[in-house]
Parts: sequence; structure tokens; C-alpha cells
Amino acid sequence: MFEGQPQSEIDARRERDPEFRRLYDTHKKLNKQCMDAELGVLPVGDQTLGQMKREKLLAKQKLERMYASPLH
Repeated sequence: MFEGQPQSEIDARRERDPEFRRLYDTHKKLNKQCMDAELGVLPVGDQTLGQMKREKLLAKQKLERMYASPLH
């Protein structure tokens, strides 16, 4: 998700910012669920998969905005 960014910076942000950590964990969970659904491991309908993908995208967009702005 944060291509080219050191994992240490992302981990540090997760430790300092509870909202960033929550969103990061949510995105990670949704990403796994979407991959599992696409592989047929997690049986969900197309509508549910679409909703999960939208939620994942929203979390990613918010994480990217948060990462780009300094922590107050």
C-alpha cells in the first residue's frame, strides 16, 4: 500500500497514532477477505465482495492522506 516507504516509518506511525493503526488493521483484514473471496476460500456474493472492496479502498485512501500529513 505504501510502495517505496520504509516499513519502519509505517510501523512508527502505527505505534504513535491509534486511528492510523485501526485503519491499517482494517485495510489489512479487508484485503485478506477480498483475496480469500476471489480465490473461493471465503464464500461471499458479488454484492458483498463489492462492498468489501469499496470499504478497503476508502480505508486505503484515508490512510494515504493521514500518512502524507504530519502527526499533530
